[in-house]
Amino acid sequence: MALEMRERCERCETAALPPGGPARICSFECTFCEACAAALGQVCPNCGGELVRRPRRTPPADTASGGVGAGGVS
Repeated sequence: MALEMRERCERCETAALPPGGPARICSFECTFCEACAAALGQVCPNCGGELVRRPRRTPPADTASGGVGAGGVS
């Protein structure tokens, strides 16, 4: 199951969070911008869990030119 890559910070709702950009998430995928996560002490206000760096999602490689596609299959 893939992470839901939310586009906005749940606290300030003004910070745009592109899939390849920095963000912080908890184990329930609550999502915060770096500034809000720092202000919260890296603790999720919803569940009390740790806020960690969200993995960055990169665009899929071009499989037509011999790149590796989704799931590591070329």
